[in-house]
Amino acid sequence: MEYTKEMLRELAEHIYDLDAEVYTQLGSSLGRVFTRDREKCVDDMVEMMSVRGEAHFLRSELALISNMARTIPDKEVRKMVMTEYNRILTEVNSLPTSFSSEDILDQSLASLNALNLQNRFSQEDHRIICIGRTYGSGGNEIGFKLADALKINFYDAEIFSEVLKRLEAEKDMVEDKAGYHFGPKQTEVKRAFAAPERRTLKELMREFSRYHGLSKRDAVFFNQSDLICDMAEKEDFIVMGRCADVILTNNRIPHISIFITAPFEQRLHRIMKINELDEKHARKMLKEIDHQHERYYHFYTGRKWGNAVNYDLCVNSAAYGIEGSVEFIKSMILRER
Repeated sequence: MEYTKEMLRELAEHIYDLDAEVYTQLGSSLGRVFTRDREKCVDDMVEMMSVRGEAHFLRSELALISNMARTIPDKEVRKMVMTEYNRILTEVNSLPTSFSSEDILDQSLASLNALNLQNRFSQEDHRIICIGRTYGSGGNEIGFKLADALKINFYDAEIFSEVLKRLEAEKDMVEDKAGYHFGPKQTEVKRAFAAPERRTLKELMREFSRYHGLSKRDAVFFNQSDLICDMAEKEDFIVMGRCADVILTNNRIPHISIFITAPFEQRLHRIMKINELDEKHARKMLKEIDHQHERYYHFYTGRKWGNAVNYDLCVNSAAYGIEGSVEFIKSMILRER
């Protein structure tokens, strides 16, 4: 089915209205995903749905809406809202530029293996799933679809930035358990893997003072770590990356850790299609982003990123495809509990 601009605009308006309805049902304490005027928000969503490589931003916004919708106290209203959310998600998934439109499946590898985890959760523990992934393996899509299938919340880098902003909106200062303070302007999170900026000695000293001796990157990491532990006491969720597996291990919080990858050539082929890149640029992007993940993970955990011994389960998504990987992991988790 070919989508016209008018059809995309209608879909964007439905998403905007759904966000408004969730906000109406919950009140102002949780805020809204789309806070600007309707026309601007709808225009931005149409743009995201029209351009390849931009879909993950819309995925994060949809996940935020569903996360909040699941907290609606009235069961009938919650059911109605989630039914509309599922309808919208199905339509978004059918878009040619959708985050789920390009699979990773390699038919030659597609054979399933049964696996059970030992029961490690008590009745009081929340189900927390930490997912690491190589770039282009479909890990984010698998995590998002798995959260939707399990009806639990989904958090990725963009969503953590939004969560931190919401915390700031509720309190002038946010303090983590280590005693570090974060004011409204201090937790504006840039991409975790952005190249470091060149700064003067004066700027470095000002940052040193602002974050009590920590770099801004370290301050954000410790704030997010504290947030992950706080969330683990309150809800079931899936978290993408952020060294969450090691953070929870160090705090003795039960969780399941999963690493998703696929052969380099399969990932390369997928990224070339999704981002409309030639082989040279796609190859460079894959290597750089994987290296950035590896450095970040090792710096904050001391562990080797992607090493199978550090995870409960490693999945070759090319052997199952995105939908197959979701079903495989879901069946394992439900059988495990």
